Amino acid sequence: MLFLTNDHIEQVLDMPGCIDVIEEAYKDIIAEKATYRPRIDLYVPQEPHYYRWGTMEGATRSRGVFAIRMKSDMLVWEDRGSVQTEDKYCVEPGTYCGLIFLFSVKDGRPLALMNDGFLQHMRVGACAGIGAKYLSRPDSKVLGMIGSGGMARTYLSAITHVRSIEKLKVYSPTKQHSEAYAAEVRSSLGIDVVCEASAKDAVKGSDIVALCTDSVIPVIEASWLEPGMHVTNVRANEAGIDVIKRADVIARLGTMTLPREGLFDTTVVGGDGMTGYIAGSAKEAERIPKSLSREIDNPNIGTIPDLMANRWPGRTSDSQISFINNQGTQGLQFAAVGSLVYERATEQGLGHHMPDAWFLQDIRD
Repeated sequence: MLFLTNDHIEQVLDMPGCIDVIEEAYKDIIAEKATYRPRIDLYVPQEPHYYRWGTMEGATRSRGVFAIRMKSDMLVWEDRGSVQTEDKYCVEPGTYCGLIFLFSVKDGRPLALMNDGFLQHMRVGACAGIGAKYLSRPDSKVLGMIGSGGMARTYLSAITHVRSIEKLKVYSPTKQHSEAYAAEVRSSLGIDVVCEASAKDAVKGSDIVALCTDSVIPVIEASWLEPGMHVTNVRANEAGIDVIKRADVIARLGTMTLPREGLFDTTVVGGDGMTGYIAGSAKEAERIPKSLSREIDNPNIGTIPDLMANRWPGRTSDSQISFINNQGTQGLQFAAVGSLVYERATEQGLGHHMPDAWFLQDIRD
């Protein structure tokens, strides 16, 4: 079995391959050869912060793998006046713990254990690109970016892969961050980049708007949207109810939450829209930022696999405003992208080898 670090993964994973393998996995969904479990979180109240354990799973028969992604976070919620954010860490600020465990579905063999950081950013960005490929206008040229962190980089990489973007308009509350991001983009892509003074300015005149923040409250307003725009997000709350209602075409990647019926009384739905369980009281649960609307996961909303299978029309005119909630199918994405990484790393002889015997036993459970 292999242990693959972020450095190993970065050497073998590119955006075109990431997009292709996720689309392949969605074709498996259409052919009834793939499945996934929506993300489930488990909250344990602590002072002053909160502990959250999160997992998501998926399997694809075409690639012959199952994967579970596991993350262990301490959560920090901060109210900065007009901005409310969620930060996270493990052990201490600046360090994180997330792992992907990959297995063969042919013989049950453990194949790889991977750091999730680089792959996580890539697979989320790839899905934003897939959303833009199927829902944005083919002639989209201007990208409005709200945020300038890691996701802003992979979203840009994916969207410029599927659309001929000529201009980037970026806004970040921290001016030096947006300026550094702009300089990086000019150097790497050679496109026109403008640092805007407000989120509204970044949205204005854009064909595609990408919300790449850690905000637990909306960062744009419905009145800013213009005919023909396509909007994508990272977190459920970045857009807000009014933006969702303003959109003519609403999509998601797949099922985001578990059915509400039959769940324990300790179930909560966090600010990113994920179902969770809490080892705490109702009063302690009040500290968790809540998802603004269940409308973002309405079962009548179309999905990308539906669109790929021609079971849902998606955008039908250039004047429509489209919105995709870039969530759902996470476990399947980790299985698909994880298997691609494992194959390429094995071919190149990368990774730390661990004996299979460490993970097998002769005691039946």
